[in-house]
Amino acid sequence: MAGRGNALSKTFIWILLALLIVGLAGFGATNLGGNIRSVGAVGDKTISVELYSRTLQEDLRAISAQAGQNIPFSTAQALGVDRQALARVITTRALDHETAELGLSVGDAQLQQQILSMSAFQGINGQFDREAYRFTLENAGLSEAEFEETLREEAARTLVQGAILSGNTVPDTYANTLVAYIGERRNATVARLKAEDLATPVAEPTEAQLQTYYDENIDAYTLPETKQITYALLSPDMIADTVEVDEAMLQTAYDERESEFNKPERRLIERLVYGNDDSASAAKAQLEAGGTTFETLVEDRGLALADIDLGDLDQGALGAAGESIFAAETGDVVGPLQSDLGPALFRINGILAAQETSFEDARAQLRDELAADRARRVVEAQINDIDDLLAGGATLEDLAKETDMVLGNIDWSSEAGDGIAAYEVFREGAQAITVDDFPKIEVLEDGGIFAMRLDEVHAPRPQPLAKITERVSVGWRTQATLEALRAEAEALLSQITAESDFADVDLEADTLTEVTRTGFVADIPPAAILALFEAEKGASVVVDDVTDVLIVRLDDVLAADEDSDDIQALRTQLNNQAATAVAQDLFEAYATEIQQRAGIQLDQNALNAVHANFN
Repeated sequence: MAGRGNALSKTFIWILLALLIVGLAGFGATNLGGNIRSVGAVGDKTISVELYSRTLQEDLRAISAQAGQNIPFSTAQALGVDRQALARVITTRALDHETAELGLSVGDAQLQQQILSMSAFQGINGQFDREAYRFTLENAGLSEAEFEETLREEAARTLVQGAILSGNTVPDTYANTLVAYIGERRNATVARLKAEDLATPVAEPTEAQLQTYYDENIDAYTLPETKQITYALLSPDMIADTVEVDEAMLQTAYDERESEFNKPERRLIERLVYGNDDSASAAKAQLEAGGTTFETLVEDRGLALADIDLGDLDQGALGAAGESIFAAETGDVVGPLQSDLGPALFRINGILAAQETSFEDARAQLRDELAADRARRVVEAQINDIDDLLAGGATLEDLAKETDMVLGNIDWSSEAGDGIAAYEVFREGAQAITVDDFPKIEVLEDGGIFAMRLDEVHAPRPQPLAKITERVSVGWRTQATLEALRAEAEALLSQITAESDFADVDLEADTLTEVTRTGFVADIPPAAILALFEAEKGASVVVDDVTDVLIVRLDDVLAADEDSDDIQALRTQLNNQAATAVAQDLFEAYATEIQQRAGIQLDQNALNAVHANFN
């Protein structure tokens, strides 16, 4: 038990100290006027300001990490993060109250041994350093007595939690029932009917049929809410051709990237280093005699090919070994040759010819890159002036006249994704804009800038049938074809028995074996799998599949394969999940009972004071 407590306390110390030193320093949670020390109590155990602040900050960091951005405290509070943190500390202090009532504690000798073994408090000689101990706790805002009491409480809580959470089991009936359901299998026969299989093809729709179909499926032909937006845009691409890039700049850029445009002949090389020449020579002799392979030699050294890969190197980078390596062919192993790590065998995996790109050949690429870069800076330099124009009352039309910006319009909806709507910044702005918003300059992902104005909002509305006649016709024909195929398939069902051959009714069929509820079968829709598990043995059912219809017959019902590794793993997983859920429920019930018995007192003013430090 002592060893377990030691490991738990080590983890706790690192978490506690890191959060206290880094976290509280940023928020100043203890700087609450010097009078507030706790936010409440559970029984006779107070909930300190530091504990609540630390827990709240931990939850804030967790939700910010999950969102990928810093979440303001007001937003987190609206999501209930503060209540979650408070519930956690109440549970912690409730357990501390209970362990005190039970008389559970860690002895002085064990506590001393744990502290002495903590690397956080050790000096450079690996021994406990009293000054390091004092200094670390002082920086964390803890006295030695407070820290040691915290360790005692943590160890006692761990004992109680372990007693409740460990050793819980559930009856085998639970897992057996689920495994029998999930692992049950089906054998089936399936045939597909397509439009070309119809005895009588579907005729062209009449106007009345189209109108009826259009009316019955009006949601499919309704446009989403659309915003008519006018925007002014200036992108680097729009002015790149007008940007001047002089010859000196091109030459400078070429000189700075000369190694990129001109590369000497290189080799793709792997290097296997040995401790001495004899070992390297013996390995080479085995290769030449055919007694081993290069891969085996690498494995014998406890290495992987990735460990010895040098990439592509020129002859100069290989030192004295370069001449022999460059004289070899692809696939050759040369050596032993001296390297900076000792004698080595080198395998040549490829020969890369020298690459020479003259300044003239690189000019167009350099010009485009430099022009794009300068264009971005030209655009950026105009932001303040354009902002000033907007602030002075200029319209987007004025911007198009007085600056390089170009006026455009877009009927934007959540489905738009072309042109300027391809930019995430624009889509976010279009989603949020209202008719009361004034245009302002926003920067696009490629360095361009834009400003927009909402002119009008169109509510969701049906598209006129006259404009989408062909689309509606396709939908009608698909539905009519499915209905005709379904009628023919259902007429065949009476002729398909459990023992009959599908060929007897002129159907080409495939056999499905050992299909499970969660299984995937190519070209078979999930609805067909579901139908198999709802059908009686020997029965046939009709299932739609986009434009086709399937006739599926259930041939056999098989129990779960108990010898399958997947089934055994599933049984173990279900048992573990159930035991964990039971343990968690027991713990929550126990913690709730303690809180009710001990009583909870909260100081809302103190809580508000802590929250003020996060705003």
